[in-house]
Amino acid sequence: MSEQTPTFDVYAIVELFGHARIAGRVSEQVIAGQGFLRVDVPDLQATKYFPPQQGFSRFYGPGAIYSITPVSKEIATQAAQIMRLQQVNAYMTVPQLEAGPELAGDEEENEGDDDF
Repeated sequence: MSEQTPTFDVYAIVELFGHARIAGRVSEQVIAGQGFLRVDVPDLQATKYFPPQQGFSRFYGPGAIYSITPVSKEIATQAAQIMRLQQVNAYMTVPQLEAGPELAGDEEENEGDDDF
């Protein structure tokens, strides 16, 4: 796998359709032959209300992007600090997949109910 040189590499605030925003270092990256916008959110420092947060990356297709505003590294970092987006760690955890004891009684109550 060869390393690609990004053709677009700036710090920016990116506005997405759905009124979402993200800030960080923005570059272009090809994945599976398709162009994506990569946003590298920087590490964030602890504040009075939030613990420190490790930086992360997100990828967006061109159709998801409303606008890109190039800014300085300092402004992008401050914007990310205010936005405080969270990295996705897991979509579904094991306890959500297992039926807990609180669900065991529901089976008896719903016996004979075929209304799904």
